[in-house]
Amino acid sequence: MNPYILTTLLLGLGVGTTITLTSSHWLLAWMGLEMNTLAIIPLMAQTHHPRAVEATTKYFLTQAAAAAMILFASTTNAWITGQWNIYELTHPFPLMMISLALALKIGLAPLHAWLPEVLQGLDLTTGLVLSTWQKLAPFALLLQIQPTNSTIPIALGLASTLVGGWGGLNQTQLRKILAYSSIAHLGWMILVIQFSPSLTLLTLLIYLTMTFSTFMIFKTNETTNINSLATSWAKAPALTSITPLVLLSLGGLPPLTGFMPKWLILQELTKQDLGLTATLAALSALLSLYFYLRLSHAMTLTISPNNLNGVAPWRLFPNHQTLPMTITTSATICLLPLTPAVTALITL
Repeated sequence: MNPYILTTLLLGLGVGTTITLTSSHWLLAWMGLEMNTLAIIPLMAQTHHPRAVEATTKYFLTQAAAAAMILFASTTNAWITGQWNIYELTHPFPLMMISLALALKIGLAPLHAWLPEVLQGLDLTTGLVLSTWQKLAPFALLLQIQPTNSTIPIALGLASTLVGGWGGLNQTQLRKILAYSSIAHLGWMILVIQFSPSLTLLTLLIYLTMTFSTFMIFKTNETTNINSLATSWAKAPALTSITPLVLLSLGGLPPLTGFMPKWLILQELTKQDLGLTATLAALSALLSLYFYLRLSHAMTLTISPNNLNGVAPWRLFPNHQTLPMTITTSATICLLPLTPAVTALITL
């Protein structure tokens, strides 16, 4: 892609997200979301592969439907209350409509079906943008609206954790596994969003760090399915030995960083007398942990298969930027001892 066009699209992504983050008016927030969507579509279709074009079309239709729901709900709220302010969303009908539209935008279950298919059709770099940066603007709106009915976020959260766990069990494509991992992590965030928005924000930041690290590792190894993970030893032995820790951190296993948000969320749910919800969420984490263990086993304990996908590539020096991956990998593995400081910041 032409560098000037790429710069313009990346600038559009940044400006769209910034407009949504800083707006207090529903029309401006909607405009920011639309700029975000329109800027990423050429990035998704730049390979001109049929799967990429199909994924781009699915993503565009889904995001257009969600944006139309947001515009309709905000207009309805303005008609009922006379207010366009995001904080003045008080009527239950537009509140429910906007909550479901934002859930569709980020891929919460049961509105998740588009996310694995879209992510499977993209390359790892664009998939990384879709899994991280594209979550910021809708989450900013979810954090600003205050739901009056606690049933909807809890139902969406539990459905997402269960679907994210079950859906990734039988997958062999890494991008689909990461998509179901994203659905499960988003479910954990939504579960606690009405009780502790600061904890939701912390979980989002840790999720972004862990996902960035995982995508960069797979991009460095040039792996897209489980069979090709077995060739990682021939490419980057040191990175391959660290990768299981990153995957287990995504699964929320102590003493890794991913355990911190799950621990704090379960503690908060218990404080709110939602013991059954906390139990179901904890059990669903075991499902996710299974397919992370499966990836770790395929990467470190499996002999490379003798097929075209499993043949070790020619040993050339890789031309990858490893500093961001190094920083995020270290953060993914080592931040759990900072939990007391993080807890103190959240409770301020």
